[in-house]
Amino acid sequence: MTTTTATPELTFRAIILGLLLSVVMGTANVYLGLKAGMTVSASIPAAVVAMLILKGVFRTGTILEANQVQTAASAGESLAAGVIFTLPALVMIGAWASFDMVLTTMIAFTGGLLGILFMIPMRRVFVVADNPELKFPEGLACAAVLRAGEEDARGGGALKVVHGALVGGGFKLLGSFFSLFDGTLEAARVVGDRVLYLGGDVSPALLAVGYIVRLNVAVLIFAGGAAAWLIGIPMLGGGHEFTGNAVEGAYALWGTRIRYVGVGAMVVGGIASIVRVRHGLVEAIREIRGQAGRASGEAADPLDRDISSKAIVILSIVASVLVGIVYFEMTGHLPTAVIATFIMLIMSFFFTAVASYIVGLVGNSNSPVSGMTITAVLFTGGMLYLFHYSGLEGMVATLGVAAVVCCVACTSGDVCNDLKTGQLVGASPRRQQIMQIMGVAVAAFVMAPTLQLLHDHTPGGIGGRELSAPQAGLFASLAEGFFGEGELPLNLLIVGAIAGVLVLVIDRVLEARGSTFRAPLMPIAVGMYLPFGLSTPILLGGLFAHFFARNASDEAEAEGRLQGGILLSSGIIAGESLMGVGIALLASAGIERFPLIESGAARTALTFVAVGGLLALFYRLSRPSEKALPPGVAG
Repeated sequence: MTTTTATPELTFRAIILGLLLSVVMGTANVYLGLKAGMTVSASIPAAVVAMLILKGVFRTGTILEANQVQTAASAGESLAAGVIFTLPALVMIGAWASFDMVLTTMIAFTGGLLGILFMIPMRRVFVVADNPELKFPEGLACAAVLRAGEEDARGGGALKVVHGALVGGGFKLLGSFFSLFDGTLEAARVVGDRVLYLGGDVSPALLAVGYIVRLNVAVLIFAGGAAAWLIGIPMLGGGHEFTGNAVEGAYALWGTRIRYVGVGAMVVGGIASIVRVRHGLVEAIREIRGQAGRASGEAADPLDRDISSKAIVILSIVASVLVGIVYFEMTGHLPTAVIATFIMLIMSFFFTAVASYIVGLVGNSNSPVSGMTITAVLFTGGMLYLFHYSGLEGMVATLGVAAVVCCVACTSGDVCNDLKTGQLVGASPRRQQIMQIMGVAVAAFVMAPTLQLLHDHTPGGIGGRELSAPQAGLFASLAEGFFGEGELPLNLLIVGAIAGVLVLVIDRVLEARGSTFRAPLMPIAVGMYLPFGLSTPILLGGLFAHFFARNASDEAEAEGRLQGGILLSSGIIAGESLMGVGIALLASAGIERFPLIESGAARTALTFVAVGGLLALFYRLSRPSEKALPPGVAG
């Protein structure tokens, strides 16, 4: 596919459509991230929807316009991940009674902007340079989808997204608003002094997440959950305290003890990720030093032109000053704000390089942002502790730094992935960077209202059973442990760290043997600190994907068979997530949930029926047709 500088790209219609999808994908991923502890890439579904509208409605759309649309949409999705992993922790520790609209928006915007600006000087190292280690699996997949859409505008893929949205939204409406069935099937018993638990969430979105990440990752998430809930919780004992409610007992033991094993494993995973990309970091620093003193953005070739170095410096200074003001407003102490801003800048630049490199290795969806953010929390907390900060001031400063760094890491990885897609389809890097800034700016304004809406009108609020916000809960606990307001179970952290090292060794052995099944540490650690019910449907989704791709002759054919199901799954996630936000919006307007089934036994029976119906419907809609989409998705 060849393009020229005359090909329409950053057009008015592309900007409007991209910004709309940025808001939609950002809002949907706020809900999904709070529920499942992870987000999914918006690039491919946004690219498909863009090609349908631009080619099917306007008739004159181009591949470069569609690329700009997916660029803005993925910016909103990545910013949502950075926000929901950290900012709810400020509510959990009591620093905020509710989400501060101005400060939340400023943290989201400045973190996203710095992620874009810090990544731009690294583009030639990670995106342009011919590094055989950096495969950019999701960047190549999105480019292949864009090319396929350019050649075939019939919209079959987009219809999959629409069908998925109807399934996800309809299921959420029937279950949560009309209470026709329960959101979880779970049971627990106290046997002797042991708490035995088994359960699974009833969620099309989680099933779809498993399909997208596929069996290898789904198995690892389930293995982490099984290790924590089926082995760790019974080993702890203490069941005599929970004979009245064994289910609540299982959650209590997990929340106060077991998930710290996952934290220890994630710290090891974060450090291992940094060690793995050390050579790439050195190259990036060398390239950036070589660019100093020359206007790298003024390249003669428009397909190799970035935003000017002068603009990058000015915008970075403005963003840094704004972050400093935010920290001063949060802590009320100027020296603390200055120190926190300095730490934030160092860690943000560092994790920009780490996130960009890892995205090239394993894709945006598999980037271990949680591990990076935990590392940021530990480092910041340690530094502030050395400066003798304590109490709420120390916790707020630590979480404030972590929030901006997390937004930077999420956004910079997304930018790197999108710029690779743009390079493959002949897009202008400078125009993509402008679109990314606009996407982040617009999405930043919907983060705080969405968080507050969900917190006020979801049963249990953020941190409750439905929206557990696992990362934010962990970061709140770590901050409290650092500054004397809580207890960090060091023995369990050490156990998790040892387990993490063992998993790293196992993965290296599998890699040396050339095994197709790998054991990356982060999915296992994620499974440990997620409620076990989430990992069950994720495993089922991975099994569906494996079943449909099992007889494929190679990876390209397997991706081709799964492409329709991936688009369906993306629609399901968006549909369920947006319906969850919509139900909360109705509640804010005084329209409360309307339960049609009051009997617990009847609702439980209907839950089993709903699960069976969901699995059958998902199988039918995601099953590859005889004329499966072309296997170009794998690049």
